[in-house]
Amino acid sequence: MNRSIHSLSAIAIFFALGPAVSAESLTEALASAYENNPSLNVARARTRLTDENIPIARSPILPNVSGSASVSSVERWTRSKISGAYVSSSPSETDGSIGIDVTQNLFRGFRTRNAVREAEVSVLASREDLRAAVQDVLVAAAEAYMNVLRDQALLRLEQRNVGFLDEQLQAAQDRFEVGENTRTDVAQTQARLAAARSQVSLVRANLNASRAVYRQIIGNEPGRLRLSFPYQKALPGSLKSAIAMGQEQHPFILASIYDADAAAYQVKQIEGELLPTVSLEGNAQTTFGIDDAEYSNSASVTGRVRVPIYQGGGVSARVRQAKENLGLTRIQVDVSRNQVRADVIAAWGDLDAAKAATISAAAEVKAAQIALDGVQEEQRVGQRTTLDVLDAQQELLDAQVTQVLAQRGRIVAAFRLIAAVGRLNETQLSLPVARYDPTEHYKAVKDKWFGLRTPDGR
Repeated sequence: MNRSIHSLSAIAIFFALGPAVSAESLTEALASAYENNPSLNVARARTRLTDENIPIARSPILPNVSGSASVSSVERWTRSKISGAYVSSSPSETDGSIGIDVTQNLFRGFRTRNAVREAEVSVLASREDLRAAVQDVLVAAAEAYMNVLRDQALLRLEQRNVGFLDEQLQAAQDRFEVGENTRTDVAQTQARLAAARSQVSLVRANLNASRAVYRQIIGNEPGRLRLSFPYQKALPGSLKSAIAMGQEQHPFILASIYDADAAAYQVKQIEGELLPTVSLEGNAQTTFGIDDAEYSNSASVTGRVRVPIYQGGGVSARVRQAKENLGLTRIQVDVSRNQVRADVIAAWGDLDAAKAATISAAAEVKAAQIALDGVQEEQRVGQRTTLDVLDAQQELLDAQVTQVLAQRGRIVAAFRLIAAVGRLNETQLSLPVARYDPTEHYKAVKDKWFGLRTPDGR
């Protein structure tokens, strides 16, 4: 089945706000959201935060070096057996020392290696979470864009309806003055006009709310917008291929797989606490007297092997707990796959329904317009009443509103389908933006041995 969005010209009149060259396109709005949305910036910062887990995990296998310095003063007293008084038995001694200690872990039961691997797959999971955040923001941006377009179109329709009813009221009053209709016709028209003016106020309030959401998500006030959908190539060609795409590339599934891998390394890491550890400790120290020129040097190297025998059962419990967590994350992979499959099928169905609704609404508008024209002609020759004209106008307005809502729903459904298969990103949509590359920060910090500044200078 061809899933492309067909020509939008049938309802472009409802959405057009001005020349295309001065309008902000949907692509430009999505690009602005990609660059400026604060929620997306939070997700990027969270990914950079996760990158630092790699040097943290590697740190136990690197040398631990510390320096020390001390000063001590000693004076001794003895008590006389004859007088009972305390007498200094030796002059005070003031000594000092400086030293350096180095500890190097040689073997930690493979804990460092497994910790690093766990950190690495956690980084990959965080990148998939970032992809999911991009999808969420772009869907929200598309909805905000279409909501403003929708409310702008509805406002014009309602204002046009007020103008039409103004003309009908004037005509009804003129006919009443010459005796061609009754006061009832005038009152009916006045009632419809009052309701239409109230509806204009309501739609204007909805438009203001939509503009506020647009500013929140996209980062600028909406100007002139235009209806377009240049992303047909991103839509899957069939439901079968859509399901396959979702299972292969949706970020929720990939993130859950990486989480399961991280849980497996966590099990191995805790099990390593039951294995022996080997370390090498070195110390060099100089001791000197403050009151004299005497000093002495010393150095030592000590190898240590620790074999755990019993830890109160705590480590064993943590191993069992980690294994249960591993089983949970593996189940979560299946949950994610089923959820993505359901989302794809639902999005596919929503797009199908929105497509049918758009076609139906276009036919309804055409028929309602013909009916209104016919009723107005029949009214002129006395075969229809004012109420018939008002009812025909209301039916046309309802059909036009339905058409606007259907087209908005169709484009939003298309975006949701692209997101459901995991393809809603700046690359697939060819957005004119500088792509955020999470690997740049990763490469800058993964082998960092020291330094307090972040790669961006903070």
